[in-house]
Amino acid sequence: MSAIAWELPEDVRAVRDGLIDFARREVLPRHDRHRELFENPRLLYREDGRFSDELKGLIGEVRRAAAKAGYYNMCVPEALGGGGLAHLAYYVGWEALFHLCGPQNWLMLYVISHWAFGPSRLLEKVTEEAREKILAPMMAGEASMCFGLSEPGAGSDAAALSTKAVPDGNAWRLTGRKIWTSNSPVADYCIVFAVTDPERAAARKGGISAFLVPTASPGFEVQRIIKLFGHIGGDEAELRLEDVRVEPWQLVGELHQGFAAALYGVSLGRIYNSARAVGYGRWALEKALDYAQQRKAFGKAIAEYQGVTFPLAESAMELHGAHLMGLNVAALLDQGAPAVKELAMTKAYSVQVGYKAVDRAMQTHGAMGFTNELGLHHAWHSLRIVNVADGTNEILNRSIVQRLLKGDTEL
Repeated sequence: MSAIAWELPEDVRAVRDGLIDFARREVLPRHDRHRELFENPRLLYREDGRFSDELKGLIGEVRRAAAKAGYYNMCVPEALGGGGLAHLAYYVGWEALFHLCGPQNWLMLYVISHWAFGPSRLLEKVTEEAREKILAPMMAGEASMCFGLSEPGAGSDAAALSTKAVPDGNAWRLTGRKIWTSNSPVADYCIVFAVTDPERAAARKGGISAFLVPTASPGFEVQRIIKLFGHIGGDEAELRLEDVRVEPWQLVGELHQGFAAALYGVSLGRIYNSARAVGYGRWALEKALDYAQQRKAFGKAIAEYQGVTFPLAESAMELHGAHLMGLNVAALLDQGAPAVKELAMTKAYSVQVGYKAVDRAMQTHGAMGFTNELGLHHAWHSLRIVNVADGTNEILNRSIVQRLLKGDTEL
């Protein structure tokens, strides 16, 4: 029985149900067959912290299978050869995958083309040559990309870039550093944002351009893998670009007008992370409810103690609210509304209540909540990160207040 009064559009429901079936066929069995790999970080990562060849092979298998089934490119514009579905399908699809698979069956991260890993509206204005050389293999799931925006000195203030693209004849030379570039250790390409007009960039009136750069280009270096929460490897990295030559065909969109694409990418990240928080939160809440009915203390199931169950009721209320906010903001965006305030509210609220839901589920399980086998700590780590990623909660609060003070007070 649904807790939501209105029906999703038929095409969105069909895609959601198809994604669930696909994950049951292609994702969950791979994790079962390769359980030793996923449970042993020494097999999962190479000595330098990058993904092992076996893991990269499995990721490629899922991407290609998803592309063949039509799910990988379902939200890529039709003009690029994709399914043309919009923000609502993107939110609903991701929420369903996170809810079903949880944090342990994480090959599902490659079922839908993530905006920073593969094709999306970000690449709508690539050149014809880039479509042939770069877009075609990405659409097939054969190649992937990363998103080179953040820098050591430009995080929340994303426009404060120091990476520069200096003209070299009819081409450019890129020099600078990027950090927190997810997927970069295995990516074939990077969309790099760089200053092309220093005066306009300093005045925050454009002056930033986007370029598609093969990661095998001379001067492009994955300088180090960034390891989080004590892990021995990861998919975040710091990049160094030293005099990397880029040709005119590698320019994405108009010269000096690339920052709008960067902001759109961040917006997609906020939708994605809102869906992730709700999906993981629901997954954790259901585990906690099941455990509370089985675990006995002082002669009865702990579900009979209000101290155990009332926090779970709080999370159910919060996740329901976050879910409705996510559906609403995605629908607003599909209607063409800017929804700046609504997207900021949705992302900030969702990641906070999702994180609390996982934490409460861990508390319900007692010491078992910390064990590797339950996977709750994986969700806890993930949602702690997204309280920072794609706009910290503090930055989002700032955006909300700015909109309110300008008269955007509809709630």
